[in-house]
Amino acid sequence: MKNQKKIDVFNTLIQINNDRFEGYETAFKETEEQHLKTHFSQFMQTSQKCKQELVNEVTRLGGVSTESTRLTGKLFRIWMDIKAAITGKDRKGILRSCAYGENVALETYQNVLNNELDHILFEQQTMINAQYARIKTDRDLVKSLVSKEI
Repeated sequence: MKNQKKIDVFNTLIQINNDRFEGYETAFKETEEQHLKTHFSQFMQTSQKCKQELVNEVTRLGGVSTESTRLTGKLFRIWMDIKAAITGKDRKGILRSCAYGENVALETYQNVLNNELDHILFEQQTMINAQYARIKTDRDLVKSLVSKEI
């Protein structure tokens, strides 16, 4: 299939947004602080919006979008649950876990932007750059929350 490489690139980004969504869903459950729940809900919405844009591209290209997450993302969420059980829903621990997840998401986007541009159209690059910027904004907010904890 001539569009398979493009579809694979978009599915990689869909997968990281699935991880991101599930990570924030876990964080949402782990905290009892309403303002953190509000932030985490907004971050989940960012991932849903990004994912939908990517799914639309995969569909337009005649492909099937992934619904999966990465194995490393699943293992990380299990670790978050265990850590929360041991530390008693430690705010700093939850925020640091979120910051780590955001860095992984940004690295995935950077990898696509640095290595996969030959495979995607300019309009698609523009969409991916805009998504990267939204996720970076979320990550910067998480980092600011973490720095308040130190």
